[in-house]
Amino acid sequence: MWKMAAVHVSMLRGINVGRQKRVRMDDLRGLYEGLGFTRVTTYVQSGNVVFASAASEEESALGERIEAAIAVTLGVSVRVIVRSSDELQRIVDNNPFLKRGEDPASLHVTFLAGAPERAGLDEVPSPNADEDEFALAGREAFIVCRHGYGRTKLNTALRGARRRSVGATPGGNRHRPSTPPAVHALP
Repeated sequence: MWKMAAVHVSMLRGINVGRQKRVRMDDLRGLYEGLGFTRVTTYVQSGNVVFASAASEEESALGERIEAAIAVTLGVSVRVIVRSSDELQRIVDNNPFLKRGEDPASLHVTFLAGAPERAGLDEVPSPNADEDEFALAGREAFIVCRHGYGRTKLNTALRGARRRSVGATPGGNRHRPSTPPAVHALP
């Protein structure tokens, strides 16, 4: 019986930031194709890859398989977070700040490899409501940065939680109610 390939997005954490962990997107596309994935597309120099897979692997298993192949083939050690296209759409649809009517240009999502440990979140300051806010839901941290992501204090404060459960944060085009966000891995 013929099975339709599921579309996924993988986010490689910390590649092509500065001079470390440099990976050419042509090499990355070739590696994914060598793993048997189809419809492989990379997003700028971010290390984000959209691909289709006929295999019925869990996202965590896909991520581990990609991580191992990158280490062996490209000589780079990176963490890989994978989400299905359906899951990305659910994440956009369930963003509490989007539902509340916040400006989509100020919204971000940090994708975590697993649910964050509460211990890492104890260090996060209570933000001033007219500046930044965040909300956790499963493996995602939804963030509002009213004065820009580069200026938020939550970015630094949430690093502790991300260290304990590797994370990547979207950028580029901001997500709209009907369109999953373009994503790039955060250093």
